[in-house]
Amino acid sequence: MTSRSKYILRVPDDIVSLIRGLHPLIKAKIKSGLQTIIEDPHCGKALRGDLERLRSFKVKRYRIIFRISSKKELEIITIGPRRNIYEETFRIITRKERTAKPGKWG
Repeated sequence: MTSRSKYILRVPDDIVSLIRGLHPLIKAKIKSGLQTIIEDPHCGKALRGDLERLRSFKVKRYRIIFRISSKKELEIITIGPRRNIYEETFRIITRKERTAKPGKWG
């Protein structure tokens, strides 16, 4: 058996709560998807445009949106249905960028 360095998965508390509230069958598939991502972080689809540097992994009608960090960490950004997940992801990363960068006020 080969020794592969695994990534550390960081899942925000709100995403953990979301997963806990899902139907048991979907929850199991999401957890399986997260395990697949840990084992092969380059699986799924690389996103483009405003969402570049993020990846999307398909689980039934849901998508797991995540970022690979240089510190061998995987950050889950959000999980949700395909129909609106990319717009929601853009809102989340835009909000994070605004709160992370102090603005100049008067």
